[in-house]
Amino acid sequence: MRTKRVAAWAAVLLTAFVGQSVGQAQEGARMERVADRQPGEGEGPYRRLVIRGATLVDGSGAPPRGPVDIVIAGNRIESIRSAGTPGLPVTQERAPRDADREIGATGMTVLPGFVDTHGHNGDSHPDKAPNATYGYRLWLAHGVTTVRGVGLYRGSNNMSLSDRQRSRDNSIVAPRLFAYIVMGDTWAGGAVNTPERARAFVRWAAAQGYDGIKFFNGEPPAAMEAAIAEARARGLGTIAHLGQGGVAETNADRAAAMGLHGVTHFYGHFESLLRDHRIPNYPHNYNMADEQWRFSQVARLADQIVEPGSAEWRAYLERLLERRVTMSPTFNIYSAGRDVMRARTAEWHERYTLPSLMRFFQPSRVHHGSYFWDWTTEDEIAWRRFYAVWMRLVNDYKNMGGRVTVGSDAGYIYQTWGFSYIGELEMLQEAGFSPLEVIQAATINGARELTEPTGREPEFGMVRVGMLADLVIVPGNPLANLKVLYGTGHERLNPDTQAVERVGGVRWTIKDGIVYDAPALLASVERMVTEARAREGARPAN
Repeated sequence: MRTKRVAAWAAVLLTAFVGQSVGQAQEGARMERVADRQPGEGEGPYRRLVIRGATLVDGSGAPPRGPVDIVIAGNRIESIRSAGTPGLPVTQERAPRDADREIGATGMTVLPGFVDTHGHNGDSHPDKAPNATYGYRLWLAHGVTTVRGVGLYRGSNNMSLSDRQRSRDNSIVAPRLFAYIVMGDTWAGGAVNTPERARAFVRWAAAQGYDGIKFFNGEPPAAMEAAIAEARARGLGTIAHLGQGGVAETNADRAAAMGLHGVTHFYGHFESLLRDHRIPNYPHNYNMADEQWRFSQVARLADQIVEPGSAEWRAYLERLLERRVTMSPTFNIYSAGRDVMRARTAEWHERYTLPSLMRFFQPSRVHHGSYFWDWTTEDEIAWRRFYAVWMRLVNDYKNMGGRVTVGSDAGYIYQTWGFSYIGELEMLQEAGFSPLEVIQAATINGARELTEPTGREPEFGMVRVGMLADLVIVPGNPLANLKVLYGTGHERLNPDTQAVERVGGVRWTIKDGIVYDAPALLASVERMVTEARAREGARPAN
């Protein structure tokens, strides 16, 4: 009887999170297979590629330096060489002179390829973006060269492992992929509701080749603890969305004590810091399955916790730090909560958001995250106050030495792939991160989170000799203005001509030594959107 109750509870919990049960997702529309990379879609890797005259931000936290020439052999960084003295003309006829290709990067900044630690693509709603190439191209166009899928796909049409391999082979246009699987997904072994079944599921996932396990807090605590232990023993990572249905039993404090590697979103943190209660004090008529109720009341948790900066606050963060827990806050995915009109009317929707995705975003009692059916000024104010506390928690953790990474969770709540990632960078700066700390979170921190469970040092995440050639080349200086990383660029008044102009936008993204023309990737996405509108008889983009 207990087993049946637990299985039913887990099914209800998953329904609340994804807007439909796993079974329904499997029976619905299926994701299309990503097409093979065609000639002209990325060039290289080259015997020798040289990026000339750039300013380098290497991802380690070190300040910019330049001008430098970066020499790439195949898919590895071979050398980083001075190209002259700042403020003086660059040295002419610089070695090496036998490059197969040179990229002139004077006036541009080179950074490590960005790492998105919280990605979905097929997920459980293929009707919103039926082919994952849409999200892959938007990620690459914004400099994202590595993505952790949590999960990338879901249900019977789970192509996470095949897409990961095809990306490794560079036979598709896609970032490097890490494939995490949600507990119980696609497994034929029954409900994962005992320690024995939890361990068996993790062994099965390891044998399939998955990189890690994603928890939604739908498992009994003993089963979750057993799964985490088994994952650690097998070199798999673990990440948890500590959802409300299970957080009374397993909050972030307890999950960290179990050995969990990372906590994504805010779930579990505030429940670990409650002031006068052990569990949140919700209104008497609260209903977790009603998403507007759920998301509006989440913001009210900020009023129920201990004083930020207090001894209890710091003690909690110190426990996370001691246990080496990584925070992946995904600030951007909830940002519509504090200004839904801004999220709904973002300037990139017209050209780069598929009509099917925009329909998915519209207020709906079925689609997960589309909960703005009567969102009020009071709700937005509550979220703004919540963000102030949440951002302080993350920033304090960073200042204590805790690892924070960048995840976007795009595809929900008016957040379009790629654009939402840059939005997350801006929100980290809002939280108190310096621009160099933002880039560190987006690069080497993410790389270390993904590779640490294996016991290996990352081969990406910094621009260093010997590392993989994953790079972002952007006109201008993103440390001065992160907005130059948006695919739509940054609109400003030219101080010389007094004309309005757009500057920035990633120029080239290099992944595994292959050079992708970022504007061309954006153009291919714009064509997808235009063609989809034409098929539906909708008005074309301007």
